[in-house]
Amino acid sequence: MSFGTIIGGRIPKPEDTSSSKSPENPVVRSAQFVYEKTDLVKLNNEAITKAAKYINDRLISETYTPWSWRDHTLHLCPPERYSSQDPRTRATLDWMFLISSLNFSFWSDREDQFERYGIEWRTGWNEEARTVWTGYWSLVAALDKALDAGIPITDPAFYSSEERCPDSLIEDIFRAEPKCKEGIPLLHERIKIMRENGAILCKRYGGSFQGLMNDFMKKHNGQGSALQLVELITEIFPSFRDETQFQGRTVYFWKRAQIMVAETWAAFYPVPTDCQRKANGDSHVDAHPFFPLGVGQLTMFADYRVPQILHHLRILDYPPSLVQTLQNHASVAHGSREELSIRAASILAVEEIRKQINKMEDTEHERKARGVDVSSVVIDFYLWDFAKRIEAGEDSAKGIETQPALPAHRTRSIWY
Repeated sequence: MSFGTIIGGRIPKPEDTSSSKSPENPVVRSAQFVYEKTDLVKLNNEAITKAAKYINDRLISETYTPWSWRDHTLHLCPPERYSSQDPRTRATLDWMFLISSLNFSFWSDREDQFERYGIEWRTGWNEEARTVWTGYWSLVAALDKALDAGIPITDPAFYSSEERCPDSLIEDIFRAEPKCKEGIPLLHERIKIMRENGAILCKRYGGSFQGLMNDFMKKHNGQGSALQLVELITEIFPSFRDETQFQGRTVYFWKRAQIMVAETWAAFYPVPTDCQRKANGDSHVDAHPFFPLGVGQLTMFADYRVPQILHHLRILDYPPSLVQTLQNHASVAHGSREELSIRAASILAVEEIRKQINKMEDTEHERKARGVDVSSVVIDFYLWDFAKRIEAGEDSAKGIETQPALPAHRTRSIWY
């Protein structure tokens, strides 16, 4: 999932993302602990330095910005000017919450992309042409297709009710196209999560994720941090509690909870008006309605796609035994030394890239082009996009040393 790009646009000076006023993300501490204790996947410091320069240059040249989250044709967008009373605000929050609840395990054993799980729908809300969406986008297309057919699938009161929304209806919504040779992975787990999360929202927050956001903003007087919302989500919803025990200690990854918050940040990122653009040289936007302090405390979202591109860019070094496991398409068990090491090293690698980018002495023009500070969220979204373009043959890592791309690690799990 990503914001994409705006050609010829500009990234505004970001909000204050300093973490000095609040504690460090426990995900970072967990990653450091796991990295040291597993002693398996290694960070390549020389490659990190080169990759930081390479990624920074691409962020500048492609003008990567959260504004273009709205540009993806499958996204259900809120109003450009935030309004808590606009029904599109509630609709977007509930849409993003359900997607984030189900955003896991889209890798496939099928080598032929036309045989893997897919959903046929329009190429966008305002398009008539149709296509088959696969991977993460199959989830988005399935929910959009249901909404388009008049099924209120993103309403927590609807999908939490077995009477109003029976299992058979959910199974039909996620039914693969006839030519596909597989169904959506972990379907029963997805149904269970829908029932549980929807019931929690109905019982505690008036049947909408907007109710949770309203409570969060009231509790923190509109100054709550992105990390505080992540912690709240993982406390309330068990299915977002991406944690495990390792060597007598709880380690935190919180992939889906962090991406839920990051998506909210991107979707509701204030869009400057034409008057603001003229008066402020494209650099000023209103404060974020939910996260005035930005998302600088969040880490990357430890999944299977971003580690794959990090290894390709030589940022991560894998031992021969792990390379062989991946080349053989062998399963990597959830909570295993290999899986934990891959995820932890990925988090630390992106943290180092972020630090190096933000220390670079760019020209004034470059700083305006990419923003003064780059968060791990922006880097993760960019790398995910980059990996997907490479996979599709639409891009390549020109100008930087790489190593042969390996298959992503195969861990069938609800966590990512």
